[in-house]
Amino acid sequence: MNIFRNFYNWTLDKASHKKASWFLFLVSFTESSFFPIPPDILLIPMILAKRLKAWFYALICTFSSVAGGLAGYAIGYFFYASIGSFIVEIYGLSNSFNLFESYYNQYGIWIVLGAGFTPFPFKFITIASGVFNLNIVLFIIVAMIARGLRFYLIATLLFLFGNEIKKLIDKYFNLLVSLFFILLIGSIFIIKLL
Repeated sequence: MNIFRNFYNWTLDKASHKKASWFLFLVSFTESSFFPIPPDILLIPMILAKRLKAWFYALICTFSSVAGGLAGYAIGYFFYASIGSFIVEIYGLSNSFNLFESYYNQYGIWIVLGAGFTPFPFKFITIASGVFNLNIVLFIIVAMIARGLRFYLIATLLFLFGNEIKKLIDKYFNLLVSLFFILLIGSIFIIKLL
């Protein structure tokens, strides 16, 4: 857990750096198409360090995440046979991906909405949206709503209760990191069961 604690402290320290917003943009963009680390890991300490920029950081995460989602959509639509299947395989979800099609054709918009708001790996959904040819305009709208709700909720809570939340994070850091990974791995496991 020390590596995560050090990363958290490093992020708090770097949040005032002039390029912190660009780094947040890059992580949020790549997370929606292939990168395994969600932007929340940067967003939370950056807002705790500069609470007045909470909604600006949420805006960066929302737009860059949707732009990265479009990149994931393109990977699924144009390059699934080469790049997309490789990304899905890295997460060990290739068997589930094939079974996922029937659910996706029936509930695609709701799946994008749910995955965009939860810790579920959003890249899986963005690639699936391209593979299963979900209406791209609906995909953009729903992804914007889901990601916006997620990041603006985090920003609002941290803006309003930042000091209390920071104390809780400092006190229960190891437990919170463990819970985060349980949720992340659990969501992947649920998809494998489908």
